[in-house]
Amino acid sequence: MSMPTDYLHQLQSTDPAIYSALRGEEARQRDGIELIPAENYTYPEVLALLGSVFTNKYSEGYPGNRYYGGQDFTDTVENIARERACALFRGEHANVQALSGSAMNQAAYFALLEPGDTILAMDLSHGGHLTHGAPVSHMGKLFRFIRYKTHGERGEIDYDELRQLAREYEPKLVLCGYSSDPRDLDYGRFKAIANEVGALTMADISHIGGLVAGNVMNNPLDAGFDLITTTTHKSLRGPRGGLIVCKKELAKQVDKSVFPGLQGGPHMNQVAATATTLLLAQRPQFQDYSRRVLDNAQRLAVRLKDAGAKLVTGGTENHSLVVDTVASFGLTGKQAEQVLDRVGITTNKQVIPDDPLPPMTASGIRIGSPAATTRGMLGSDMDAVAGWIVKALRWHESSQKLEEIQAEVRCFCRRFPVPGLMEQG
Repeated sequence: MSMPTDYLHQLQSTDPAIYSALRGEEARQRDGIELIPAENYTYPEVLALLGSVFTNKYSEGYPGNRYYGGQDFTDTVENIARERACALFRGEHANVQALSGSAMNQAAYFALLEPGDTILAMDLSHGGHLTHGAPVSHMGKLFRFIRYKTHGERGEIDYDELRQLAREYEPKLVLCGYSSDPRDLDYGRFKAIANEVGALTMADISHIGGLVAGNVMNNPLDAGFDLITTTTHKSLRGPRGGLIVCKKELAKQVDKSVFPGLQGGPHMNQVAATATTLLLAQRPQFQDYSRRVLDNAQRLAVRLKDAGAKLVTGGTENHSLVVDTVASFGLTGKQAEQVLDRVGITTNKQVIPDDPLPPMTASGIRIGSPAATTRGMLGSDMDAVAGWIVKALRWHESSQKLEEIQAEVRCFCRRFPVPGLMEQG
């Protein structure tokens, strides 16, 4: 179970419908293979802190300057979290109050820019994020986004083209980062291009924050970036939330942008859980884990390619990969996601570069290794997972075959406990 048994018994009596849904979700996580790159199993310590008495406390403001009394322990928690964030990412100032990744990015924009300013950012269909200027987002309406794309079978950024766009449009901010690009980035080249046009630099490393913290991927702050944002869940294994790490000269405007600019009181249970997450990410075991995440993703990529699947970038340099399911299996991303759900393998539909299909249909699926790695799966296990993916998508019309695969997946998952679940079935 994910909470003390006596509380669960009380919940079962008070709200049986929600209790039933909770138990169902526990079973789903236990009996299936989670391959959505943005999802992970958080630490048991994080689960405990999220359900702690810190959730009862309002803490509007910052340590030493709060609007309410009774802040001795909340100030301690937030100061520790900020110090650990700076140490982990090698930054000068950190804000740990953002309630989510989208809010975190919005606060960063308003800290650095004025409405109407120009931002150079990655196109959504090429791997960018909704908050990186997608026309349907509020940020896409408030700022002028110029979008760059990836090129070629390897899906790489053309830095010469990026420089031309920067010179032509003179952005106030050069933004890099992604939600579905399986490549590492050359942050030094981004910084050099921004310097040429007098732009600030921001990297959204939400999806790879844990891999940067684990020192297996490049750190934008090492290249002199002004600011980075990252969610605290995903590859970091923490609570759902966001943090901003920046140069000290940006500290006041970042803090004012988060509060009172964008949101009210922080969720102190989340801040406490973030602090513990950042401590655990400093340990050698986390670096080992980060390396296994990369190794598992690359093993999956190789095995899927060997079986004839077409990967959008031909491989991966991080925790994720994108499969063109239309070209590989004659299925849309939505269809492929639904087929894999039937056998207990969770993925998400994903647009491919310049996708002719709409996002809710999409031409591909996105696959990632963090959650599977957290459960202890290794390279040989990725061989089995790749095999089930290919078989399910090729035999998608056979209910009997899909039932057989589902049974194999469920049996396989019994070998790998889910952190935080006290009853493993």
